[in-house]
Amino acid sequence: MFERNVTKDLEQWEAKKNRKPLILRGSRQVGKTTLVESFSENFENYLYLNFEKNPSAIALFEKEQEIDDLLSEIFLFCNKEKQSGKTLLFIDEIQNSRTAITKLRYFYEAKIPDLYVIAAGSLLETMLNKKISFPVGRVEYLAVRPCVFNEFLRAIGETQLEKALINTRIPAALHDKTMNLFNTFTLTGGMPEVVADYAENKDFVGLNKIYESLLTSYRDDVEKYARNETMTQVIRYILQAGWKFAAERITLGAFAGSSYKAREMGEAFRTLEKIFVLELCYPTTDCLIPITKNLKRSPKLLWLDCGLVNYAANVQKEVFGAKDILDAWRGKIAEQVVAQELLAIDNRVSAQRNFWVRDKNTSQAEVDFVLQYDGKIIPIEVKSGHNAKLKSLHLFMEEAPHNIAVRVWSQPFSIDEVTTQNGKTFKLINLPFYYVGRIEEFLKLEGDKEAQNEKRRAS
Repeated sequence: MFERNVTKDLEQWEAKKNRKPLILRGSRQVGKTTLVESFSENFENYLYLNFEKNPSAIALFEKEQEIDDLLSEIFLFCNKEKQSGKTLLFIDEIQNSRTAITKLRYFYEAKIPDLYVIAAGSLLETMLNKKISFPVGRVEYLAVRPCVFNEFLRAIGETQLEKALINTRIPAALHDKTMNLFNTFTLTGGMPEVVADYAENKDFVGLNKIYESLLTSYRDDVEKYARNETMTQVIRYILQAGWKFAAERITLGAFAGSSYKAREMGEAFRTLEKIFVLELCYPTTDCLIPITKNLKRSPKLLWLDCGLVNYAANVQKEVFGAKDILDAWRGKIAEQVVAQELLAIDNRVSAQRNFWVRDKNTSQAEVDFVLQYDGKIIPIEVKSGHNAKLKSLHLFMEEAPHNIAVRVWSQPFSIDEVTTQNGKTFKLINLPFYYVGRIEEFLKLEGDKEAQNEKRRAS
């Protein structure tokens, strides 16, 4: 299995002196268990408990005892002899034991220097609505999401190209190759099992069995987190019909032609958000920080993975045959994959995406995404074409107190100086799709250049 970017976050957690038990959050099949198993190679002792596959392990946490005694029993349960050195305890599917979740705090309070505790659960988020005492302040969280483009390159053996992508710049001569690989990534998506299978077999058709298995697992889990039969039916409907609305603004009432009311749909969508299957991305009307969501406006539906979207929405052939992914499926899949790359910049569980709409009923304008960076709200459009056609971006920049905007496209990197209809001049950073994950680095570079220019003008 290839190395994941989030491994660096695990290593930073491992190096902390005042380390807390770590809870991994993320949807089913994003590779949480595989990630920890690979990370365990750094430890002398590795203890793995899975409360779903081996529920008898739950009994270890039911009785009152000291952490040292509990740890000794876990070693015995795992049939392992304790070696000197660091011990990693991984409790998988921890949502099956409320007691174990509560006792995570004691691992922190015990202050055992060589003990490292990680917990995960594909349905852990559903416990947040139940009467359970989460160890607030005694644990920390890390989001695990589908693979991003540089991980895809790493998996398929394009290691030198990946290094160039991360550390330097892609040479102009390799732009077409890199964009072709990004288009392939957009088609396959970033679910780790899919990426690993494609890396080994290079067979698009063979991936469909994996997509179907993943979708089936999401549907089969509905009964575990739906609170009643009505919610079960609504969630199943979303998981059946909702993929075709990826990267579109939606209305909750009668969503996808259903007869369900907005309240029923809203509750079902929020439940799917908690298990990281999708996000309702709400707009902001702000051009000044902080970004404030306008929950009265219709949200944009973003799913966890573009490969699943292609399969479930039955648009694989269209995406596969497109020379430019901006031309595929009315640009929806291009916007979906950009959304994934933007989300992966931030491994906080609370990280979300936003887009912008103009706060005037007489003038409709919408910018695909906005990113809060360095005290600014940076507009991001996912579009090709002439700069003059970016009308919504121009309207945003006329209201914004800064002069930097981003356009994501399939062409090579460039920077244009653009003037709005009302005479404001701004820099438009034209970013190829494969650089979206590095967007903050490009923004910093332009910010540094602007600061240097200001010093020169002042002197």
